[in-house]
This record gives sequence, structure tokens and C-alpha cells, in this order.
Amino acid sequence: MYRTHTCGELRISDVNKVVTLSGWVQRSRKMGGMTFVDLRDRYGITQLVFNDAVNAELCDAANKLGREFVIQVKGEVNERSNKNANLSTGDIEIIVSELDVLNTAATPPFTIEDNSDGGDDIRMKYRYLDLRRNAVRPNLELRHKMTIEVRSYLDKLGFLEVETPILIGSTPEGARDFVVPSRMNPGQFYALPQSPQLFKQLLMVSGFDRYFQIAKCFRDEDLRADRQPEFTQIDCEMSFVEQEDVISTFEGMAKHLFKAIRGIEITESFPRMTWHNAMKLYGSDKPDIRFGMEFVELMDVLQGKGFSVFDSAAYVGGICAEGAASYTRKQLDGLTEFVKRPQIGAKGMVYARVEADGNVKSSVDKFYTQETLQELKAAFSAKPGDLILILSGDDANKTRKQLCELRLEMGNQLGLRDKDTFACLWVIDFPLFEWDEESGRYMAMHHPFTSPKLEDVPLLDTNPGEVRANAYDMVINGVEVGGGSIRIHDSALQKKMFELLGFTEERAQEQFGFLMNAFKFGAPPHGGLAYGLDRWVSLFAGLDSIRDCIAFPKNNSGRDVMTDAPGYLEQSQLDELNLVIDIKEEK
Repeated sequence: MYRTHTCGELRISDVNKVVTLSGWVQRSRKMGGMTFVDLRDRYGITQLVFNDAVNAELCDAANKLGREFVIQVKGEVNERSNKNANLSTGDIEIIVSELDVLNTAATPPFTIEDNSDGGDDIRMKYRYLDLRRNAVRPNLELRHKMTIEVRSYLDKLGFLEVETPILIGSTPEGARDFVVPSRMNPGQFYALPQSPQLFKQLLMVSGFDRYFQIAKCFRDEDLRADRQPEFTQIDCEMSFVEQEDVISTFEGMAKHLFKAIRGIEITESFPRMTWHNAMKLYGSDKPDIRFGMEFVELMDVLQGKGFSVFDSAAYVGGICAEGAASYTRKQLDGLTEFVKRPQIGAKGMVYARVEADGNVKSSVDKFYTQETLQELKAAFSAKPGDLILILSGDDANKTRKQLCELRLEMGNQLGLRDKDTFACLWVIDFPLFEWDEESGRYMAMHHPFTSPKLEDVPLLDTNPGEVRANAYDMVINGVEVGGGSIRIHDSALQKKMFELLGFTEERAQEQFGFLMNAFKFGAPPHGGLAYGLDRWVSLFAGLDSIRDCIAFPKNNSGRDVMTDAPGYLEQSQLDELNLVIDIKEEK
């Protein structure tokens, strides 16, 4: 063995022991006739001491060590005179008697420190160096611990871990597929799974009534902080269950993870909110309920008073920020510019301050009497010192989404979105369909296999847009960490679903015939849920992006800048696959 102990293991009780350590040189300091080297591995840092007066040759060798050299040392554990309370090994040091350089290292392109001088691009290019940093490594350790806890929890409930295929047929109804050409089947393609959805349903037909998998999923879609082209799901399915059974099981898992990982015990049930109320009160199907600031609709109060912007709007609504009446004109102008950004798209913002004397001062005072402004105050139950912010627009849903962004921004500015505070929520009763203007047809809000509420089934023929799905999402701090549904297990209902989604019978048979045929052989009622592992880890780690809890993530363009993937293929490979590349010029 190259070491008897790790660099994070030794304590004051180990003084006088002769030990062997191996690791990377974090830094070195020459002080008079002494050289101090910090030796690092993934377990911690231990200080090494070289004394010129004791062994000049050894000390000289230590002075030649560069950053990130891989070394092995032998020496005696000694109590430090100048202890370091910031290190777990800060009470001891190693008086080195032997030094062996196992490998030299080029000077790294950025400092391997908690606060690195490397930007995102350079750290992603040299990700193997970035992973040495203490700011990154614990995220992967946390991820490991979470998967252990997930497996333990589900195993105790009788779930069976089953692997499903990675090379499958294309199902382009959701996000875009990643496709894989087949050499043995010229002109034909596999797809990488967007989720194991179809196979886990087939496992229910097979009688494996409780399935789970920590599954790789792939979606060729535009990226954000909480999206990657490949990501990991905690994918689960259960037979002979109703919605309440699934919610109860996986709320239990969430509570278990909070206790095991964060030491937080949650005893009360998670609140539930219908999709309709979430959109009405927060403008989002994944509302952050760590703070209030619920939307108040103001058409009855503010329309018909001569202010044309409001009078002609389809929606007028606002939020009340408690204690924010002290905002300066510069701060308010900044909020106006924020909502007018192209990504948000509002045309402007109206504000009203509740003064210390209870009067309301507004940016549109000339259009409204104090009496009307008092009605505005009453609509929010606003108090002196509060700030009311109002948006309007021609499209109610779009305006609500704009108001949602403003609410979250105010939450950030007022310090209401503490990363160590967790607010869990179930969003239920989603619409089964959403109308797609571009294609002029209904699309499945979740996927084509989601069951409608049984009491809404008659509406499929008369008013599909009003049909509610037997679906549910778990939301924590405004992040959708998981979601699922009760599935359709009746082939006739599934056929009806495909018809409403615009599938011809031939196309439905071509893409999903194997599932429809399987249902004919006795499909049990079933449902499930998939948690996003990456999102869970980033939430518990207090990260702003899921990239930091993935060992080798892609950048915002979906590229691996370390391996320079995706890349071009040699012509011989293209010929073997019978592929011709014809890149269309962008217009």
C-alpha cells in the first residue's frame, strides 16, 4: 500500500505514530530553515514538515515540489504548536523522514482552491482538476449518499431494481430524441430513452408490481441551469395503486431523504395545491411557497377609471411586498427594466406605496382617486410601509408568468429565498391536454399514457381542454423535483387518447403497438413517479445549477468541452453507417 492513513484521518491521539501518506501537493511554504507542505487527498489535508537542520537533502527535495505533484511521504505524527481550527487534522503535522515523488505535474491552469481563479469554461475543460476542489467534491459525495438512501428506502418497501434498455425505438412526442444509427440495420435508428416510461409500464404488465431504477435519460432540448442533455431519474412504478398511494409512498421517501441527508425531520403532510390555483396565485406550476406575495387580480378595482393601459388589458394583477415602500425611484426603475427584459416581455410596471399615514401614493396617481387607491390597498390587506407592484397584459397566462418572475425577483431582493429553508408542495389536478397553436392540436401535458380523472372521462368527447389529469408534481422551493401520474391501463381508453392527440391508428400502432398489445393480456391499474436525482442533490447542496453535482456535465450548448463532444465522424464511419451529412445553412 502507498499509504497507511488518508490525509483527513490523523488526530492528536495519533501523535508519535509512524505513518505513510500519499496525495497531491496543495501548496508549500518556506519559512527560514523549515518547509511546510500541505498534502491533499479527497479525505482532507495534512501538513508536512521538512527541517533543513535535520535533513538538508530532504528539505531541498521538498523545496522542488510543485503544485499538484503526486507524492508519498513517511514520517512521525507530531502535535502542532500553531494549530489550525479550520482543518480536521489541524492539531497535528507530519515530521517527514522519507519523500518519494510518484508523479510530477504541470502547473494547473487554475488554482485548486475553494475560491478558484478559474472561470466556468476553463474549469469544465479541465474538469478532472476541478473535481479535486473541496467546493466540488462534496457534491458528488452527497450524490452517492443519496443514491444509497434511495435504494435502502425502496428496498425496504419491496421495490425491485430493474435495468431497462438504453437503445430503444424513437418516441418523438415529448422532447427531441437523441438518435443512434444502426450499422447492422442500414437506414434505421435507435433512440436514447427520454425516460424508461414504456418499459416500466411493461414491467407492471409482467407482474413486477414495484419497480425502481436510477436511470440515465436523454433529451435533446435547449438547456437551462436545471437541465442537461443527459440526466438521472429515480424512476419508480407501482401496480394496484391509486394517486393517494403513490403520493404517500414518495412523500415518505422525501421525508426520509430530508432526515438522512439534511438532518431535518418533517412530521406534517406536504400541502397540496391544484394546478389552477398555482397558476392563479403564483403564475407557475412550480411555485416557491417559502414566502407569500400571492397574486391579487385587480380588474374590478382598476379598470374603467380612464387609464387606457389597464382598461384595455385582459389581465391586471399585482403583488404586495411587505416593508418595501422604502424602495427608491432608482430601485423601482430597476424593477421596471427587469420586467421589460426580452426574456420576460412586460411592457411596463405600475407601483403604489402605502405611506406611514395610510394614504397610497402611486405612479399613476393622476388616473385614480385616493378612494380607489384605498380599495387597491384593501385588496392586498396592505399595511403602511408596503409596496404594491402591478402588471397588466393582453394575455392572462403570459402576464401571470411575467408577474411570477417579478415575484421571484422581489423574493431574492428581500432575502426571502433562503437556501437552508425548504418548502415542499404537491401540485395536483393538471390539465390532461394543452393546446399547441403551432400544430393546431392538443398535446399531452405530461405524456400520452397519463390517465384522466375518471369523473372527467365523459369530457373527452365534448370538452377535452377541461379534462383533468390524474397527475402530480412534487415541488420544493420553486423547483420541480419529481412528477408522475396514474397511467391508462385500458387499451380502449389509450386508443381514445391517441386519437385526441392526432395519432392515426397506423401511427399509434407503429410507435406504441407493443404497449397496446401488452395491455390486451391483462394490465393492472398502475402509476408511478420519477424524481430528478440531479435536482435533489443540487437542492440539498444549495447549488444554483445541477451541473455542479454531475461529475462530467455538458455546457449550456450541450457540449462536453473536456472531450470536445459532440464531434465529427470520419468518412469511413459514415460510409459504414450509410449516412450522408447535408447541413442546411441557417436562413
